[in-house]
Amino acid sequence: MLNPTYHALASKCQKLRRIIGQNQIPNKPVLQTTFIKQCYRLTYQAFLNYSTSMQTELDELESKLAQLLQLSQRLRAENHQLRQELAIALSHERQYSDKMESARKRLENVLSQLPENTA
Repeated sequence: MLNPTYHALASKCQKLRRIIGQNQIPNKPVLQTTFIKQCYRLTYQAFLNYSTSMQTELDELESKLAQLLQLSQRLRAENHQLRQELAIALSHERQYSDKMESARKRLENVLSQLPENTA
């Protein structure tokens, strides 16, 4: 029977594998890391003396990684929204510029048709 701490470490490895797997870029080669490989019993036995502190560090790392992923997704969405708003603003600016140019030409045409006052 395995120690419950080993099961906790194996669970953390599975969670990290899922997190890493969900955020891979399509059509890019997958880098092999220790998080993707299976957890071994030897790893648990090697870290027997400080597994509690290691578990705490893994929990903190998992929390920070989740926060980083959430922040990254939120910033991507915000960046996409800002790009759309910029495109709309540039389109409106072009339209207003065209209207101003048209109004300027009409005004110049009207001014050229007015007789000059010679007093």
